Amino acid sequence: MSKSKLTPRAEYAKLLGEIKSRIQTSQTRAVLSVNAELVRLYWDIGRILDDRQIKEGYGTGVIPRLAKDIRNELPEVKGFSERNIDSMLRFHRAYPQPEGLSQQAVAKLTSPQVSQLPAAKDQKATISPQSVANIAESLLWLIPWGHHTVLLSKVKDLNHRLWYMQQTLHHGWSRNVLGLMIDNQSHQRQGNAITNFPERLPPAQSDLVVQSLKDPYIFDFLTLTEPFLERELETNLLRHLEKFLLELGKGFAFVGRQYHIDVGDDDDFYIDLLFYHLHLRCFVVIDLKTGAFKPEYAGKMNFYLSVVDDKLRHAQDAPSIGLILCQDRNRVVAEYALRGMNKPIGISEYQVTRALPKELASSLPTIEAIEAELAETPKAEPKQTRKPRKKGGKR
Repeated sequence: MSKSKLTPRAEYAKLLGEIKSRIQTSQTRAVLSVNAELVRLYWDIGRILDDRQIKEGYGTGVIPRLAKDIRNELPEVKGFSERNIDSMLRFHRAYPQPEGLSQQAVAKLTSPQVSQLPAAKDQKATISPQSVANIAESLLWLIPWGHHTVLLSKVKDLNHRLWYMQQTLHHGWSRNVLGLMIDNQSHQRQGNAITNFPERLPPAQSDLVVQSLKDPYIFDFLTLTEPFLERELETNLLRHLEKFLLELGKGFAFVGRQYHIDVGDDDDFYIDLLFYHLHLRCFVVIDLKTGAFKPEYAGKMNFYLSVVDDKLRHAQDAPSIGLILCQDRNRVVAEYALRGMNKPIGISEYQVTRALPKELASSLPTIEAIEAELAETPKAEPKQTRKPRKKGGKR
C-alpha cells in the first residue's frame, strides 16, 4: 500500500507543536541560567547563618532582625523577607555538601531515573558515581529558587526531590505545574504502564518510551460522574486539552479526535485520539475504554497501529506506539494479551478523581456505621407551627 500524507491540518499541528516546544525549551534554559547565580547566593547565605548559629549560638531571633536591617539599608534589594531568609537556611541544611550528593542519595536512584539525567542521553554510556554527583550538583543550581521552596516544603525524600529537579529541567515545569505534579505523586507513576516495549522496540528507544508513559493517569480536572460513556470521556478530555496534555507529559502534539482511517473500499475506522510525540518522533494512538481491560482491546490496537504505520508514518518516524487507557486492569491478563502482539502497546489505568490517602480513608466512617448511628439517634420532637392569621386580623 502507498502511504497517504497527513491532512494539512494534522501536518500543521505537528509543525506548530514542534516550534512551540523549541521556543519553550529555549525560554526555560535562559531563565534557569539567570537563576543559577541567585540560587548559589541563597545557599551561601544559608551556610553563613548555619555556621554562625553553630559557633556563636545565634537563635531564630536573628532572622527577623536581619530581614528588617536589610530592608532598611538595602531597600532596592528584594528577596530578603524573614520567610525567604529562613528558606535559605533550610536550603543549605538540606544540601550541606552539594558536591557530595551522590555519596548517600544519588547512588540510590533507580536506573530509569539516572538514565534520564541530562548527561546520560546516550543510553549505552556507563555513568560513574562521581558523574552522577556532578549532575546532581548542576541540577541544584539550575532549578529556580521558587521551585526549591516548593520542593523543600512538599517533598521530604532527597531522592524524590532530585527526580523532580531533573523533570523540571527536562520539561520546563513552572512552579505551579511542579506543585501539581508533586500533589499527583508523579514520581510513583512514571514508567509503571504494562507494555511489550522491551520485546518490540530497540533497547534505547524502549527505555525512553517506557518513561514517557504513566500508570495511573489522573484526570481529576474532569467533572464526570459514573457511569459515563467513552464518548463523554473523550469529549471532556478535549474540552480540557491543555490539562490533558500536561498529564500526558511533555512532547505530545494533538493530531485529531475520531481520526478517520480508510481501510479497503468500504471499511472506515476511527481512532479515539491521535497524537504525535515530538521527542520520540512517532505517532501515539490512544484508545479510551470505560470499565476493565479486555484482551480483545490489544488486538484492536495492534490493528490500528498497523494501519497508522502504513498510511501515516513517514520514513524518518519511529514505529507508532499505542496506549490503551482503561479504568481497571488485571496485570496478568494484560501481560498475556500483549504477548502475541507485534506492535508496541502500553496499558494504563486512569482515574477521574484522586483516591483518598489510606490514612484518611481508614478514618472515615463507613455507610453502615452512618446508618447505624442515624438509627440510634432519637427523632427530634416536631416543632409547633403557628396557625396562619386570617387577612385583616389583628397582629
